Amino acid sequence: MRTAVILIVLATLYRLLPTLDLGLSNFSPVMAIAFCGAVYFRNRWMWLIPFVALGLSDIYINDFYARAYGFNWPWSGFVARTACFGVALGLGAWVARRKSWLSLLNGTLLGAVVFYLVTNTQSWAADAFYAKTLAGWWQALTVGHPEYPPTVFFFRNTLFGDLMFTGFFAGLMEWLAQREGKPSLLDPEPGEEKPDGEKVPSEVDK
Repeated sequence: MRTAVILIVLATLYRLLPTLDLGLSNFSPVMAIAFCGAVYFRNRWMWLIPFVALGLSDIYINDFYARAYGFNWPWSGFVARTACFGVALGLGAWVARRKSWLSLLNGTLLGAVVFYLVTNTQSWAADAFYAKTLAGWWQALTVGHPEYPPTVFFFRNTLFGDLMFTGFFAGLMEWLAQREGKPSLLDPEPGEEKPDGEKVPSEVDK
């Protein structure tokens, strides 16, 4: 319980940093927590951490943008971000079954791309500024609003943030496992199959 509360507080506070510096937008650990939570946490209640952090931070960020820019996030934006975190959980659960560093990397990259495509497509659909054409959708994916940094800048932050925080989280969990004399949490357990289909021998098989 203490770990969950600490992660919620830290993730929420970190996600509020863009209200101080717009250059930090989308550079957040919340997506990585959703992804790695499904990889490492067997207690599925811990999987709720990113959704709580998302909801708490969205309340403040929405109020900030309303006061600073006269812009309110639509509910469809919250739904889109929540759906992306659900996808991250699914990817994490897939990696937990595959248990390889390559799967961890692929899951991280795929989660970042999904977040980029889904959230910007939602912005294109809900924002009257964008023409509801293929050109308007492409503008939402690349340039965005002229008063803000280009959308691809935010994607860069998303990609770099997800890779960095996933690497940090996975490295910490692996270090803790090694310190306690346990095998790598990403190694297949005895009796399970490796990603290439080969079965890991158990004590009975040896």
